[in-house]
Amino acid sequence: MGRKVFVVGVGMTRFEKPGSKDWDYPDMVKEAGSNALTDAGIGYDQIQQAAIGYCYGESTSGERALYTLGLTGIPIYNVNNNCSTGSTALFLAKQLVEGGLADCVLAAGFEKMEKGSLGAKYQDRVNPMDRHMLRMMELREFAPAPPAPQMFGNAGREHMERYGTTAEHFAKIGWKNHKHSVNNPYSQFRDEYSLADILASKMVYEPLTKLQCCPTSDGAGAAILASEDFVRRHGLEKQAVEILGMAMATDTQSTFDEGSLMKLVGYDMSRAAADQVYQQSGLGPEDVDVVELHDCFSCNELITYEALRLCPEGQAGRFVDEEAFTYGGKTVVNPSGGLISKGHPLGATGLAQCSELNWQLRGQAEARQVAGAKVALQHNLGLGGAAVVTLYRHGGLA
Repeated sequence: MGRKVFVVGVGMTRFEKPGSKDWDYPDMVKEAGSNALTDAGIGYDQIQQAAIGYCYGESTSGERALYTLGLTGIPIYNVNNNCSTGSTALFLAKQLVEGGLADCVLAAGFEKMEKGSLGAKYQDRVNPMDRHMLRMMELREFAPAPPAPQMFGNAGREHMERYGTTAEHFAKIGWKNHKHSVNNPYSQFRDEYSLADILASKMVYEPLTKLQCCPTSDGAGAAILASEDFVRRHGLEKQAVEILGMAMATDTQSTFDEGSLMKLVGYDMSRAAADQVYQQSGLGPEDVDVVELHDCFSCNELITYEALRLCPEGQAGRFVDEEAFTYGGKTVVNPSGGLISKGHPLGATGLAQCSELNWQLRGQAEARQVAGAKVALQHNLGLGGAAVVTLYRHGGLA
């Protein structure tokens, strides 16, 4: 076992519709990073190393972004891991502190995105999703719809066929996440919709309507990780949130060999990472009060309930019907509004999730506060692929 690792400062920008605000990625990172430094009460000169994540940008965009905070000559790592990029930067930062290579590390992530559905950027080389797409087309006929909602929509269809889940179950997740985002000043969308509104919105790929799909977004997030010695030297005990467990899992042979569309979009990766985290921490899903999980589409949120063991396999529909996923229920999932309503700037999402959960555990989430939250779980997924799961607890040093 390595050293204990604590989050001592978090910050983010509001997530915005691409092109709606006159800013660029260095501005985003300056805002998110400055917020995290202010939250921790330390200067940038205390940061010994940094990992910064983004999917769309040039090779040293990480340096260019962090140079807005200072020019101190520290190592800066550029990280790209599809939609799990932000939490991959966090995972790297955690390992640097845990392994004794640094006492204070900054993890940040940003994205400046184009409008519309995601597409391939390079046409002269193998697409990293080629195996996943080909396998999907072997299992389901390819449809004239964007690839991402098609993959996750097909996973939802599989759940419907296996367990009797309905389109309304998925729509209830969209309803819940939009409702949660009303109270989040950082959210791209803050409108509340009825269940009928969710179901009646434009069909993207059945059963997914537009209000059950995450938008493209611009924005940034940041977190500062530190050792116990650093926390005590700087008097940060009261706000330090311990990372009790953290794991990253990538695809195994089951992704492609078992003929499951749910596994094709990361079910086994998410399950493996979650199980490692529960083992590392000695806690289980029954101990978790609040969750930020990767709801790029409502179908993925529903199947991830089961992957993270928040409910038994095949019972996610019941979990939704009982409203176990919101305030007053078993576990509040995506109090921020999630990717569906808060937005999804790919490199920033994992750091935004971290920020939200740290505010929840410190009792600083204002109108969206989960009462008595003591243990928080984070899940960030990128196809192609990686799943990163993190478990947090506040108050161990106070």
